Amino acid sequence: MRSILFTIPLDARIDLGPLGKIPVLGMGLVLGIWGLIGLVYLALQVRRNGWKDAGFGTLIVWGIVAAAIFAAPDFLKEIPVYGYGTMLFLGFLVSASLAARRIRAEGADGEIAWDASMWIFVSGILGGRVYYVITHPDRFFGVDQATGQARTVLQTLKALVNLPDGGLVLYGGVILAPLAYFLYCRRRRVNPLALGDIAITSVFVGLMFGRLGCFLHGCCYGDTCNLPWGVSFPQGSVPFESLVGRGLQSGDQPRSLLLHPSQLYDSLNGVLLALLTYYYYPFRRRTGEVMAIGWMLYPINRFLIEFLRSDEPAVWGTPFTGAQLLSLGLFGVALGFFLWLQRKPPVVHPLMIPGP
Repeated sequence: MRSILFTIPLDARIDLGPLGKIPVLGMGLVLGIWGLIGLVYLALQVRRNGWKDAGFGTLIVWGIVAAAIFAAPDFLKEIPVYGYGTMLFLGFLVSASLAARRIRAEGADGEIAWDASMWIFVSGILGGRVYYVITHPDRFFGVDQATGQARTVLQTLKALVNLPDGGLVLYGGVILAPLAYFLYCRRRRVNPLALGDIAITSVFVGLMFGRLGCFLHGCCYGDTCNLPWGVSFPQGSVPFESLVGRGLQSGDQPRSLLLHPSQLYDSLNGVLLALLTYYYYPFRRRTGEVMAIGWMLYPINRFLIEFLRSDEPAVWGTPFTGAQLLSLGLFGVALGFFLWLQRKPPVVHPLMIPGP
């Protein structure tokens, strides 16, 4: 477990010799590099698509990040670089790059992958957070269990946006991200099933990185085990406090009991599903077939892994967790979708929908 990888001092300066020492953040090196990236991106977009479709929505996000870089030294003395956030960022970069490469191989603009990834990434984070807040309201509203005092509005708002502290549920993103995905496809005249056959691999690559982030942070932990690859977490971590609260160990021990590394199980599953969908793609017979296969296989994995996790209770008087029940529903819908595809002629449609 390594929740914080390292910290970046915001008052640091870099010696550039004759140019003197310039700040890293604020009006400094990072802002200059970020601005240069934005200008290059805008120039490429204008060259490919003209000013009308230059991707200004993405540039707005670029501008927000630039403003945050500029203002950061006024609000913080140092920035902790969290393992969870770092893995999410790496997952976004690798997933989008992989999708862009395959989209270009299909003869379309690879920027579609970056734009779609931004829509999916933001909506997925938002959906995952909303799902977590709904299922864990006691961690955001009412009385703070640590202090015994009622939370103020400011404390609640701060807790709601404190993503580096964890609190994202994959299935929350699974619910909201498809809505943003279909809106994007409609806007760009992209065949959603054709793009889905490409994007499903990237989704599993993102899952791999995301679960590595969970492992670094200590969330989504497994149940106790005595296997050689069992892992323990340090005192003060979420798994440690959970085991103490359940009376399974005392609070004066330096580390938790051995637990199933369920995060790594799910991460490995992400790798296997990414490889399967990536190499099956050239052999697909119908548009949407690759997406349907991945859509069916992941709920099976998640349903089984939930038996090895201990961070969520059973719900609604059943022996299953909320994630397991949702897995059953997703599998049923995916199976129906797959059977519907099999009734269609074996035709692979182009990625872009013809027309203006």
